[in-house]
Amino acid sequence: MKLAISMALLMIGQILVWLQLNSQFFSEWSRRNTLFLAVVVGGIVSYIFMLSTRYAVEYFDGELWPGRLISFSSGMIVMSLLTWYFMGQGINAKTAVSILLSFIILCIQIFWK
Repeated sequence: MKLAISMALLMIGQILVWLQLNSQFFSEWSRRNTLFLAVVVGGIVSYIFMLSTRYAVEYFDGELWPGRLISFSSGMIVMSLLTWYFMGQGINAKTAVSILLSFIILCIQIFWK
Protein backbone atom coordinates (compact mmCIF):
# COMPACT_ATOMS: atom_id res chain seq x y z
CA MET A 1 0.00 0.00 0.00
CA LYS A 2 2.87 2.41 0.78
CA LEU A 3 4.27 1.97 -2.73
CA ALA A 4 0.87 2.69 -4.27
CA ILE A 5 0.48 5.85 -2.17
CA SER A 6 4.02 6.93 -3.00
CA MET A 7 3.46 6.43 -6.72
CA ALA A 8 0.07 8.19 -6.70
CA LEU A 9 1.60 11.21 -4.95
CA LEU A 10 4.56 11.05 -7.29
CA MET A 11 2.36 11.13 -10.38
CA ILE A 12 0.35 14.06 -8.99
CA GLY A 13 3.59 15.87 -8.22
CA GLN A 14 5.06 15.16 -11.65
CA ILE A 15 1.92 16.46 -13.37
CA LEU A 16 1.82 19.59 -11.22
CA VAL A 17 5.50 20.37 -11.72
CA TRP A 18 5.14 19.93 -15.49
CA LEU A 19 2.19 22.36 -15.48
CA GLN A 20 4.04 24.73 -13.15
CA LEU A 21 7.08 24.92 -15.42
CA ASN A 22 5.51 24.66 -18.86
CA SER A 23 2.05 26.23 -18.70
CA GLN A 24 3.73 29.59 -19.38
CA PHE A 25 4.05 28.45 -23.01
CA PHE A 26 0.33 27.95 -23.58
CA SER A 27 -1.44 29.94 -20.85
CA GLU A 28 -1.49 33.72 -20.63
CA TRP A 29 -2.53 33.48 -16.95
CA SER A 30 0.55 31.36 -16.17
CA ARG A 31 2.79 33.74 -18.07
CA ARG A 32 1.48 36.65 -15.95
CA ASN A 33 1.56 34.79 -12.60
CA THR A 34 4.98 33.13 -12.50
CA LEU A 35 5.68 34.24 -8.92
CA PHE A 36 2.44 32.62 -7.73
CA LEU A 37 3.32 29.43 -9.59
CA ALA A 38 6.84 29.43 -8.16
CA VAL A 39 5.94 30.16 -4.55
CA VAL A 40 2.48 28.69 -3.96
CA VAL A 41 2.39 25.82 -6.43
CA GLY A 42 6.10 25.14 -5.86
CA GLY A 43 5.50 24.78 -2.12
CA ILE A 44 2.60 22.39 -2.65
CA VAL A 45 4.58 20.34 -5.17
CA SER A 46 7.56 20.12 -2.82
CA TYR A 47 5.31 18.88 -0.02
CA ILE A 48 3.76 16.24 -2.30
CA PHE A 49 7.23 15.03 -3.32
CA MET A 50 8.33 14.92 0.32
CA LEU A 51 5.35 12.72 1.23
CA SER A 52 5.96 10.51 -1.79
CA THR A 53 9.61 10.10 -0.79
CA ARG A 54 8.63 9.20 2.78
CA TYR A 55 6.27 6.45 1.63
CA ALA A 56 8.81 5.11 -0.87
CA VAL A 57 11.61 4.99 1.71
CA GLU A 58 9.33 3.21 4.17
CA TYR A 59 8.29 0.70 1.50
CA PHE A 60 11.91 0.02 0.47
CA ASP A 61 13.10 -0.47 4.08
CA GLY A 62 14.96 2.82 4.43
CA GLU A 63 16.63 2.86 1.03
CA LEU A 64 16.56 6.13 -0.92
CA TRP A 65 17.69 4.90 -4.35
CA PRO A 66 14.59 2.98 -5.44
CA GLY A 67 12.26 5.91 -4.79
CA ARG A 68 14.60 8.35 -6.53
CA LEU A 69 14.89 6.14 -9.60
CA ILE A 70 11.12 5.64 -9.68
CA SER A 71 10.70 9.41 -9.47
CA PHE A 72 13.12 9.98 -12.34
CA SER A 73 11.50 7.35 -14.53
CA SER A 74 7.94 8.41 -13.88
CA GLY A 75 8.96 12.02 -14.51
CA MET A 76 10.24 11.07 -17.96
CA ILE A 77 7.03 9.22 -18.78
CA VAL A 78 4.78 12.04 -17.52
CA MET A 79 6.92 14.63 -19.32
CA SER A 80 6.59 12.81 -22.63
CA LEU A 81 2.82 12.38 -22.36
CA LEU A 82 2.06 15.93 -21.24
CA THR A 83 4.45 17.49 -23.75
CA TRP A 84 2.75 15.55 -26.51
CA TYR A 85 -0.76 16.39 -25.27
CA PHE A 86 -0.35 20.09 -24.44
CA MET A 87 2.47 21.13 -26.76
CA GLY A 88 1.87 18.78 -29.68
CA GLN A 89 5.52 17.74 -29.70
CA GLY A 90 5.97 14.25 -31.04
CA ILE A 91 8.40 11.64 -29.88
CA ASN A 92 11.42 10.92 -32.08
CA ALA A 93 13.49 7.74 -31.98
CA LYS A 94 16.00 9.08 -29.43
CA THR A 95 13.23 10.19 -27.08
CA ALA A 96 11.34 6.91 -27.54
CA VAL A 97 14.44 4.92 -26.55
CA SER A 98 14.93 7.17 -23.50
CA ILE A 99 11.30 6.66 -22.45
CA LEU A 100 11.65 2.90 -22.93
CA LEU A 101 14.77 2.91 -20.75
CA SER A 102 12.89 4.93 -18.12
CA PHE A 103 10.09 2.37 -18.16
CA ILE A 104 12.64 -0.44 -17.75
CA ILE A 105 14.24 1.40 -14.78
CA LEU A 106 10.78 1.81 -13.27
CA CYS A 107 10.03 -1.91 -13.62
CA ILE A 108 13.43 -2.92 -12.20
CA GLN A 109 12.90 -0.78 -9.10
CA ILE A 110 9.37 -2.04 -8.48
CA PHE A 111 9.62 -5.73 -9.36
CA TRP A 112 13.25 -6.74 -8.71
CA LYS A 113 13.51 -7.74 -5.06
